[in-house]
Amino acid sequence: MRLRHLHLLLTLAQTGSLRAAADVLKVTQPAVTKALRQFEEELGTALVLRHPKGVRLTPAGELLAVRAATVVREIDRAREEVAWLGEHAEASVSVGLSPAAAEMLAPGAIARLQSRWPQVRVRLMDALYPDVLHQLRTGALDLALGPLPPTGLGPDVGVQTLIVVDSPQVIAAPKRHRLAQARSLPDLDGARWILTGPAHGPGDPAHLGFEEAGLPAPKVILQCESFTTLLAVLPGMEALALMPRRFFDRHGAHIGLVALPMADAWPLTTIHLFQRTDRPQTLPTQRLIDCFVQEAHGLRGTPASKL
Repeated sequence: MRLRHLHLLLTLAQTGSLRAAADVLKVTQPAVTKALRQFEEELGTALVLRHPKGVRLTPAGELLAVRAATVVREIDRAREEVAWLGEHAEASVSVGLSPAAAEMLAPGAIARLQSRWPQVRVRLMDALYPDVLHQLRTGALDLALGPLPPTGLGPDVGVQTLIVVDSPQVIAAPKRHRLAQARSLPDLDGARWILTGPAHGPGDPAHLGFEEAGLPAPKVILQCESFTTLLAVLPGMEALALMPRRFFDRHGAHIGLVALPMADAWPLTTIHLFQRTDRPQTLPTQRLIDCFVQEAHGLRGTPASKL
């Protein structure tokens, strides 16, 4: 099994065509056909199925493609790391961030990194469960920062506590919402909600205690995959939504939102750092981890503890 075979399989999965794969790889279509046949003969199984509109991977091909993507990413990162060590060439790190982590830790940590290692290019992405764990496991993300997922992590993902967010969540609503002055959970009976992120996550109103208070479960009418989308749709809807107070303070008032003056105290949010435990981190990734830890130390004045 050669690296070029893995690249070929991934390209076929992306393009769905022998001709298009040949164009991407800058080889002839007969060369692609020959390499594919050699790869299938070596493995003793078909990897693609041909159909009138192109090709698609067989179950064996799909299984191998998942492994191939991880192998190719690891080799690319190894090359980056060697080049970075030897020539201080550009390296990259991909990080998934929750809104609280993006607001509190990312600006300072990225500034620390860039001041010391300007060759490192950082890619920041929204971190939503359960997708973020899948992205960590496949290598699409090197790190993730956010709250603990409700379903647990597994032994292949390590977690480190960075900081307890000292500003809890707020319930946000458009200024003219009929419940804009609500102060308790019973006042919210019958309200319509927007869920941000997955069910049972930090943006799910179910964890506010409706059931414990003997109230009906909150009625979710819309689910948003990011707070950016939430900010776009909430001002024009007769609905409520949960968001971190820091996030609301920065964006809410500017777009016509208010925070409900709730007397109830909501649980605080803890920001954790997640990384794979079954592979070594590159030096640029470790440098960025150090920057996040230092930033958390500076904000809290206490050392971060490992779970």
